[in-house]
Amino acid sequence: MNATPRVEPVTPPYAPDVQAVFDKIMPPGVPPLALFTTLARVPRIYDRFRAGSLLDRGPVSLRHREIVIDRTCARCGCSYEWGVHVAFFADRVALTPEQVRATWRGGADDPVWTGEEPLLIRLVDELHDAADISDDLWKALATAFSIEQVFELIALVGFYHTVSFFANGLRLGAEPVAVQPPAA
Repeated sequence: MNATPRVEPVTPPYAPDVQAVFDKIMPPGVPPLALFTTLARVPRIYDRFRAGSLLDRGPVSLRHREIVIDRTCARCGCSYEWGVHVAFFADRVALTPEQVRATWRGGADDPVWTGEEPLLIRLVDELHDAADISDDLWKALATAFSIEQVFELIALVGFYHTVSFFANGLRLGAEPVAVQPPAA
């Protein structure tokens, strides 16, 4: 894929309202991601993107969120967002190097996953491949998670498809801190 961005991001100094948003979502001292500065070029889209972003913790553990986000980005071939999330969250949620690799190259039957984790991989894969959830997976999800958690997981998969569409479609280059996907 061509790594030349298709749209130039907004540049500092940012408008006060834009800077306030960046300050709220980025860790102190970390410049805003190209995804955010590029989407900020079209305020209407950026506002709606942020409104549906699910950047809050929600009812799902951070580890489960990250497995779902990493797997979704991997299935979409979005090395940009996958690399950002692995860089910022893999250690924080105790994903091993083998688990990180399995989000990109593995499957639900990969022995690195334990407990409910294979269900998360299956959920992402089924939604990605069929835009649906099989009855047997639904029953397993309903047993392992609350309805609020299942809704959150579905929403995360959908939202990170949108993130992947933006990052891939706009040809965003890798962030300096991003991890590169594993080779074949």
